[in-house]
Amino acid sequence: MKGKVAIITGASMGIGKACVEAFCYAGVHVVAAARSVNLGNKLAQELTAKGPGSCVFFECDVSKHENVKALIDFTVEQFGRIDVLVNCAGYFPLQRPIDEVSVEDFNDILATNLVAYYAGCKYALPYLRTTKGNIVNIGSVLGTTGDEGAATYCATKGGITTMTKSLACDEARHGVRVNEVKPGHICTEMFEKTTSMQKDPEAFLAYSETLQWMGRGGLPEEIATVVLFLASEWASFITGTEILATGGYEIGEGPKKPMFPWTTMEKK
Repeated sequence: MKGKVAIITGASMGIGKACVEAFCYAGVHVVAAARSVNLGNKLAQELTAKGPGSCVFFECDVSKHENVKALIDFTVEQFGRIDVLVNCAGYFPLQRPIDEVSVEDFNDILATNLVAYYAGCKYALPYLRTTKGNIVNIGSVLGTTGDEGAATYCATKGGITTMTKSLACDEARHGVRVNEVKPGHICTEMFEKTTSMQKDPEAFLAYSETLQWMGRGGLPEEIATVVLFLASEWASFITGTEILATGGYEIGEGPKKPMFPWTTMEKK
């Protein structure tokens, strides 16, 4: 991976930040895209100083497709090429029944969690075809299983899966691989915020630890290493696949009972 150029969105925290760190450690020149200027610049400076790769921050709200195009253009201007695109930016809204979710709310999450991925792929692919590069999309196990009170989120993550497979079919003729990583419950800043918004944070945290057979939430670094593998030549014969990095979230039997209302998130 040394000397290659990667774009990573959602780069200022969580899985995106861990991916930036892993790619820089592998010697990659990374363009880290996120909305948080302070966090992004701090991360870029620290990782470039540490090496062996380098990091440049680009302020980007991926829900606006013109910003995504500007990100791609910036990367090509800076480095002359793109080898890897990691679509990671996204968010998990408050869990609510569909009756309490407006069409505007749904459009908002679509713009960030799905349309932004489409835009990233669309604008980056002309350059990825030149380098025989690849795309790694960050989905979610919930795109396979669904979840209570999360119809809008799960719809976006399911869309990522089928888009990934379809693009893998289209782009194989150009030598471009397209894959997806589906994390389970990962201990990120977003999860901490979600927990804090519960009526009973301790009960919700205890419940979350039982979601996977390994008995704990995953670490962002554990997802980043999977992403790095898929982006590398070690995965040169893998395309159109979905790797579930979940600690066993989706397998086996277990009791099912409604989560609401005992840990229902506070409404906006």
